[in-house]
Amino acid sequence: MSRAMQCQSCLPWGSWTQLCRSLPGSRGTRSVYLCAASVPGELGSVPMGLGCVRYQGRSQEHSVQPSSSRHGLSQLRNVASPDAIKKHQKSLSAWFSHQPNEERQFGPSFSLDAVHVDPVIRESSLEEILKPSPDLTIQNQLQQPCSQVISLQNLFDVDACGRQVKNVVLYGTVGTGKSTLIKKMVVDWCHGRLPRFELVIPFSCEDLSHSHAPISLRRLITKKYQHLRDVVPMLGASNLKVLFILNGLERLNLDFRLAGTELCCDPNEPVPPSAIVVNLLRKYLLPEASIIVTTRPSAVRRIPGKYVGRYAEICGFSDTNLQKLYFQMRLSQPGCSGEDSAGSSSGEQENLVEMLSRNLERHNQIAAACFLPSYCWLVCTTLHFLYFTRTVPPSQTLTGIYTSFLRLNFSGEVLDSTDPTNISMMKYVAKTVGKLAYEGVMSRKTCFSEDDLQQCFEVEMKTESELNLLEVFRSDVFRFFLTPCVQPGKEHTFVFTIPAMQEYLAALYVVLGEKKTLAHRVGKELSEIIGKVSEDVAVVLSIISKVLPLRFLPVLFNLLKIFPRYFSRLSGKDRDAIAHTMAEELFKEEDYYNDDVLDQINFSILGVEGPMRHPDEAPDDEVFELFPIFMGGILSRRNRAILEQLGCSIKNLAAFEIAKAMKKTVIRNSRKGLPPSELMDYLFFLHEFQNERFTAEAIRSLRTVNLSSVKMTPLKCSVLASVMGTTCHEVEELNLTSCNLDTSSLRILFPVLLRCKALHLQLNSLGSDACKEIRDLLLHDKCVVSNLRLANNPVGEQGAQYLAEALAGNRSLTHLSLLHTALGDQGTEIIAQHLAKNQHLQELNLGYNSLTDTAALHVVEVAKKHPTLDKVHLYFNDISEDGKRALHSLRMDQDGVRALVFLTAGTDVSDYWSNILNVVQKNLPFWDRERVRQHLALILQDLESSRRQTANPWRKAKFLRVESEVKKMLGELEHGTL
Repeated sequence: MSRAMQCQSCLPWGSWTQLCRSLPGSRGTRSVYLCAASVPGELGSVPMGLGCVRYQGRSQEHSVQPSSSRHGLSQLRNVASPDAIKKHQKSLSAWFSHQPNEERQFGPSFSLDAVHVDPVIRESSLEEILKPSPDLTIQNQLQQPCSQVISLQNLFDVDACGRQVKNVVLYGTVGTGKSTLIKKMVVDWCHGRLPRFELVIPFSCEDLSHSHAPISLRRLITKKYQHLRDVVPMLGASNLKVLFILNGLERLNLDFRLAGTELCCDPNEPVPPSAIVVNLLRKYLLPEASIIVTTRPSAVRRIPGKYVGRYAEICGFSDTNLQKLYFQMRLSQPGCSGEDSAGSSSGEQENLVEMLSRNLERHNQIAAACFLPSYCWLVCTTLHFLYFTRTVPPSQTLTGIYTSFLRLNFSGEVLDSTDPTNISMMKYVAKTVGKLAYEGVMSRKTCFSEDDLQQCFEVEMKTESELNLLEVFRSDVFRFFLTPCVQPGKEHTFVFTIPAMQEYLAALYVVLGEKKTLAHRVGKELSEIIGKVSEDVAVVLSIISKVLPLRFLPVLFNLLKIFPRYFSRLSGKDRDAIAHTMAEELFKEEDYYNDDVLDQINFSILGVEGPMRHPDEAPDDEVFELFPIFMGGILSRRNRAILEQLGCSIKNLAAFEIAKAMKKTVIRNSRKGLPPSELMDYLFFLHEFQNERFTAEAIRSLRTVNLSSVKMTPLKCSVLASVMGTTCHEVEELNLTSCNLDTSSLRILFPVLLRCKALHLQLNSLGSDACKEIRDLLLHDKCVVSNLRLANNPVGEQGAQYLAEALAGNRSLTHLSLLHTALGDQGTEIIAQHLAKNQHLQELNLGYNSLTDTAALHVVEVAKKHPTLDKVHLYFNDISEDGKRALHSLRMDQDGVRALVFLTAGTDVSDYWSNILNVVQKNLPFWDRERVRQHLALILQDLESSRRQTANPWRKAKFLRVESEVKKMLGELEHGTL
């Protein structure tokens, strides 16, 4: 009976929920292992794995260790040089402590021989593996106690019948950390923390699967580990306690039948590598050696049960406390926040850990995601990207994080080594899970029923091979991408383990060209067939036409050439469709006023602070704004290279044609004037796309950049600087009002700010340190800033000193607004002293700065002598009636300087009364309302007094109109409606 039919009898096709196996808890256990991610093991080559941390819990069982290893060591000294073992340990320690590029690239990493938490390993049996899985939800899995937990050190203890265990099968689904656990086991032995064994010899089954030439066991060992050439000849001839590690058994096709693999007990006899493995497990070759095998669940049955002493399953983080511990240790690493921000960032690190812990306690979906240790690494890496990125090199993109995450877990992995198609696991996922993800995005759905799963996975199953592949996928990979929903009332539906993973897989599904209609599929096949046939026929016809002068042959010859051209155009239409989908999803108007995508990712991980949503309350519409961004990111050269390693090939020509087809649509839509959050998404898309020529052309069309009210984190500032840095054109206006900017933000944005003519920096809490950066900006010889608005920032006296120095040396600034910047008389005096050195300023706003008569008069006197300054704003200051009259007289004496102090100008209404009231209305939410109320009352009294002094009816009418506006504003202020 085929494997598909066997599995079908024990796991009904319709019951996808039965895939939720019981992953036991860790209460009452000795210790628990926290793996950052599971990496397909290349234990015979460069080891790939992620860091871990060790946490020792309360022990309720004894660890059986050998009383002494002196006797074995003495034998070892007699048969080989102890230096050989030491060299072997040193070599293995260096090799297996190596961290992959992804681990070093996206934040600080853990050292495998540092603090570490042992894994939750549950003792199992073949009967339990073969029986149908219980129908459990995630809540059941997290709450179910486990009484069969066994530690790594006790895997080779005697079994329940008192027999010594020699062969151990350690299995787990993708992402549980099998390879990382083995790496940690090897490193522990290298440092003397595994005294049970005197020699450990690890092999990668992936490495062994590539060789079919006969080789002896001893030659195989010395080929991989030269240091053991003096030890190997004595294997089997002494009581040396040896442990063989076989990582990734699913990569080998083993045949335990005598007819398939002959018996071999001689370590010197050359046989195929698979035969060596079979005879080691049979205990026919080196029967005293211990063996630990790691594999995926689908391959467990390849080893007959009689050759296995103990089955053990690696389980996930079934206790949220373990997840919290991992996040606390990882996010609290000294290098997590970068080199330049060690002091201020420690509080931010603690705040991140606290928010993440609270979200886990809410039994949010993220707790179900972090059930797999791999996703804990993804969460920490994403948070590091969001919070501690100060610059964004091309290697650091959100798409790059997800692509690297998949490479860490699926690199080199084929779904089923026994299947003749040898399809890569990631390619199968893109075709099946990607289809489910795409249909969910198109229908704005994140929860999927069993019917949805059947439609995507089973409806097109036609052959025995396809059924076998589906069973392997269900057993080994399904729970890596889909997990039961934790929302009340949706327990029997499935969601993607991480929400963004749905959008990534949907994007991959589209970009790979898997979204095809029947016409496209038939057209592709016909194109290939007719193209090949037409070439052969064309050659024959060309020969015949030279011998037989038949008129119809040249016509037929040309017709045959049309077919491949026509169908190549049809394939080009596919790329146009991909480009159209990307552009359409990027500029969906219904998503215009959502938070930007980076904030959405942050909320999905850390949650939203505030009261919980009532179960009966209608949920918000699902948003999939990452989908087009991931499409662009996947097309970048670096991500395409990584996906090529995963078996998902995207050709350079296809990427070029998609970009070419998308260019006009994207640039045309970007010119329409996007809302700030949508513009930030567009800039982030350009960053993820990593196409400098495309980005430069898109950015040149942006003359005005409005990002007001977008929380500009260091990452967003870096993205803005990176994208805008692809060109050197001048920007007419950059609006960064109320964007939470600080000194470091200005430093990151410095090259961009230099090129902006109008720069809006209001409402950003920019103090004196920030003013120092602004001074350097204005004094730069390439600065083109002509209009600078710093209203509602705590500039203060020290900040005024820096700005005054900037005014003295700047040649581009014509308008400067320092409205409500806490200058006071001292700060204003400093600015007045340096104002004489400036030759270009035309307008200066010093309103609402608590100025008294002396400072106000001094500024206007300096302005009288200035060659270009003709307007000074002084309203809402503490200027008396005498000061007002003095300012008015100065205004009457000067040809051009206009001091805007009150709404009146003698016995007439000021020409700028509407400007002053508009400024008040716009800034009222950020000003002291009581003080504004007092100023408005004084303004009203002044208007009434001036109206009584004039006899001109036209002027009286103007006074009454302005008075009505002030009274209306006062009324709204008192009632709280303004």
